[in-house]
Amino acid sequence: MEADNRNQSRVAVDACGLSCPEPVIMTLEAMDAAEGGASIEVLVDTAAARNNVLLAAQQRGWQGEYEEDADGTFHVMLRK
Repeated sequence: MEADNRNQSRVAVDACGLSCPEPVIMTLEAMDAAEGGASIEVLVDTAAARNNVLLAAQQRGWQGEYEEDADGTFHVMLRK
């Protein structure tokens, strides 16, 4: 049986260089627009923005994890 991936998509939010609360606001807007099964990747370049994005996502029932590039960019992956 094949998995149905029609409803799964990834939304990318590039919030690098932006100060809080802009990354959080952009993330919340992406969550509001996300279709069922969508995941969101948020790019930020400070630990504070990473933490704030993760906290906002958790408060809305999303799960989050992140990876950090060698250049200090955080890739925050969010899933409902």
